[in-house]
Amino acid sequence: MRGFQVLAGPPSVSGDGVLSYGPPVPTAATNTGEVLLALPEGFSYTAFSRTGEVMSDGLPTPASHDGMAAFEVGDELRLVRNHERTRPGTPIAPEARCYDSNAAGGTTTLVIDPETRLPLRTFASLSGTLYNCAGGLTPWGSWISCEESTNGPAAGFEQRHGYCFEVPATADEPVDPVPLKAMGRFVHEGIAVDPDSGIVYLTEDNDGYISGFYRFLPNVPGRLVEGGRLQMLSVRRQPQYDARRGQSTRKTLGVDWIDIPDPDPDEPDLERNAVFEQGLALGGAIFLRLEGVWFGGGRIYFDSTSGGDIGQGQVWEYRPVESGGELRMIYESTDARLLSHPDNLCISPRGKGLVVCEDTSAVQHIRGLTVDGQIFDFAENMVPQHQHDEFAGASFSPDGETLFVNIQRPGITLAIWGDWAAGPL
Repeated sequence: MRGFQVLAGPPSVSGDGVLSYGPPVPTAATNTGEVLLALPEGFSYTAFSRTGEVMSDGLPTPASHDGMAAFEVGDELRLVRNHERTRPGTPIAPEARCYDSNAAGGTTTLVIDPETRLPLRTFASLSGTLYNCAGGLTPWGSWISCEESTNGPAAGFEQRHGYCFEVPATADEPVDPVPLKAMGRFVHEGIAVDPDSGIVYLTEDNDGYISGFYRFLPNVPGRLVEGGRLQMLSVRRQPQYDARRGQSTRKTLGVDWIDIPDPDPDEPDLERNAVFEQGLALGGAIFLRLEGVWFGGGRIYFDSTSGGDIGQGQVWEYRPVESGGELRMIYESTDARLLSHPDNLCISPRGKGLVVCEDTSAVQHIRGLTVDGQIFDFAENMVPQHQHDEFAGASFSPDGETLFVNIQRPGITLAIWGDWAAGPL
């Protein structure tokens, strides 16, 4: 497996002094001619793998495309993609190894031609899970798919849900679904792995409730199935610190970590906040709907979808240090026209900026955000009748040339390319 290639070249500066690639303009997909996106001039894209299309394994492409990452597997380029299917239903691969035969979520894997940026093969790779919203890639070449629901038998399912599952990018068929119970049973959103330590950082998207930021210390780095210790972030000397409002980009907070006594409690069938309440009682910090998270440049970046003084979102940076770490807010939206409810995000190959997907009630955008807090428009959803459906799963190819992203409904995957070195990403 190969990581991001670091690209060279200075970014350009627009006339108003904000780093950008220029304004997005309606652009047709090169393979279909449909106008699905607005992009800066000079950028192109393909559109493929739509909901309902028959995959190479004979199964229909599942709906609700969500979190995703790109991998290099031998000489192949692969995507592993979540499907955020939330209700009881038929599994993605009903005849394969399946965690819960009444759960319709999971993952699919796409083998992509790097020249045409179109799929060569597509197939199911995880079946019988629930509400697979986001997740994250690992340095050892796998995708961690996270369940954003703690429903279980009380809600009509065969199994308890609210876990993480690992899907190797090399898998050519549905994997044996093993819940990583030591990583917690809560309303998971995403994960990011520090490749130096093997520590896994996790976000919690408890919609309508307060959430925590977690880390998992594996007993054996790279072998999450071997168990480990789940901890929740606490702000040093400020127990139960409330990060939802009243924050400043000029403030750096010292961080400690609190052990979660019981990461896999029984209560989440009915009380989805059971893990969070354990951490809060011991002094854990309070965030509001943590979603996207990514590792880059020795730091963890994550967003609070509904945080901030006007509730339009915050983006945070955590820097691991021996004393426990440092936390800093790098951006808070003061205007929904600039950023509204950030969700999935990823770091650009050059490590200078973030690609941020929105999940708002208005027309959806992909925004660019530099690590020093400058924001700009990169893409706009123009899918007819679906302009208000969210972008998700932004991830660059390992060579840094292509940005892959999903539009959740009607369910489309897009491959975007252009002169990345001409701007801040």
